Parts: sequence; structure tokens; C-alpha cells
Amino acid sequence: MSLLLVIPYRIFVTCTAVDQTEVLQINNIYTMEFKELDPLLHSPLRLAVTSLLIRMREAEFTFLRQKTKCTAGNLSIQINKLKVAGYIEVTRQFNKNYPQTICKMTKKGMEAFASYVNALQTYINPEAI
Repeated sequence: MSLLLVIPYRIFVTCTAVDQTEVLQINNIYTMEFKELDPLLHSPLRLAVTSLLIRMREAEFTFLRQKTKCTAGNLSIQINKLKVAGYIEVTRQFNKNYPQTICKMTKKGMEAFASYVNALQTYINPEAI
């Protein structure tokens, strides 16, 4: 039997299927919907920072800069974006007369990271949708 499938992005495919199961499998592949990825976490540097903070709960600015190998100015801007979104808390203090900035994941940040990972799973394993 010949079957016409309508695939997203207006592409049309004609296929020959042996049984109904095969038709359903083909149809499922082309009608999958992927979850939207959080644009705030999708940035490589912000993703690196949140990944480090998920494991450590909190980290000093200098440690994050060493691990991400970025400039202090760039890291500062990205940390501020995460702070404004409520994903991390930033505490500035002095330690032996030296300024110290400590970043800590918030509950909202942990939930956003978990949602991001779940959404990413739909790209890795679409059958799990």
C-alpha cells in the first residue's frame, strides 16, 4: 500500500508500508515535537556556570573563572543575567581585606536546570516523548 505522509516544514514523502505498525512508526518519527530549550541556560558559558553550581551548590567567582576559562568581565555579565533571572544568588563580601564573590544556585535555578536537561533529553531520545 502506498501512503502519503505530511511532515513538518511542508515536506511530502511517499512511502510503501507492509503493515499498519510500520506506518505508525514512520508517522511518529515525523510528527514528534521537541521541547523548547531555555535560552538563558542554552548559552555555553551560563550552562557551564550552572552545571558547576549544581554539583557544588556554591562557588567563588575566581573558581568559576578558572573552570570556565573566560574573562572576568564576560563571566560577570553572564552571572548577572543568571542572578536577574533568579537562577543564582550572588553574595559579595570581604575575606582578609580582599573582595570575594560567591555564587549559589537557587531553588528556581535548580528547577530550571532540571527542566533544561529534560527538554534536552527529547532531542537525544525522541522516543521518550
